[in-house]
Amino acid sequence: MSVEEDTTVREPLDLIRLSIEERICVKLRSDRELRGKLHAFDQHLNMILGDVEEVITSVEIDDETYEEIVRATKRTIPFLFVRGDGVILVSPPLRTVESK
Repeated sequence: MSVEEDTTVREPLDLIRLSIEERICVKLRSDRELRGKLHAFDQHLNMILGDVEEVITSVEIDDETYEEIVRATKRTIPFLFVRGDGVILVSPPLRTVESK
């Protein structure tokens, strides 16, 4: 396989394949977001992430003022197995396009 074929995006999972060993953002159900280094994945979007930062966002309503209170809880995890059925969105790292 040539280098050009290796970097070609033909299917959606090719974007994820090109993000191996790079930091990605994964949005999950239940208002959870993960940012970590992608080590492996499969066709079901099961993933193994390293150096993960998890952000859990919760919205509560103040009983007296009826204002929304948004809380974000963060934690770091060395390695994490992410089950694909909870994945909503996978964002690969930003890349600059080289002009030819």
